[in-house]
Amino acid sequence: MNQPAPQLTTCPVTFTQLLSSTRRGARLARLLTLSQFQSWAAPQDLTERAEIVVAELAANAVLHGSLPGRSFRLTLAFEASSRLLRVDVTDARGDRWPQGRPLSAASDTPLHTSGRGLSLVAAVADHWETLPYPPSGKTVRAELVGPA
Repeated sequence: MNQPAPQLTTCPVTFTQLLSSTRRGARLARLLTLSQFQSWAAPQDLTERAEIVVAELAANAVLHGSLPGRSFRLTLAFEASSRLLRVDVTDARGDRWPQGRPLSAASDTPLHTSGRGLSLVAAVADHWETLPYPPSGKTVRAELVGPA
């Protein structure tokens, strides 16, 4: 009886952490991301891009998505076989969804020091989206694919 061997699919390794909705929490999210990806032996290019994405999404969660007494959640998932990295940042403000704008529109006002974060995420990530997180929050998800 010759039957094909079943295809093995690798499960992604994941990391989840609740962080305080403060500037310190956003900084810690970036540092934890670097540490976690190094422990997973993720490609350097992917790690550098993910650091930018996490920094921007965590800063947005603190600045625009926080409610008093509520934390934000960082979830990282890495599937080594497909070199797919997913970053989820979940905050408590489901009533305020991000509005990305083109990088050219963000740079029309050079004196403004904000408003470029999601444009940067769109430029660095291969895909990003916003999903509802019941009962009242939202998750901003970014996916990055490393070189083959």
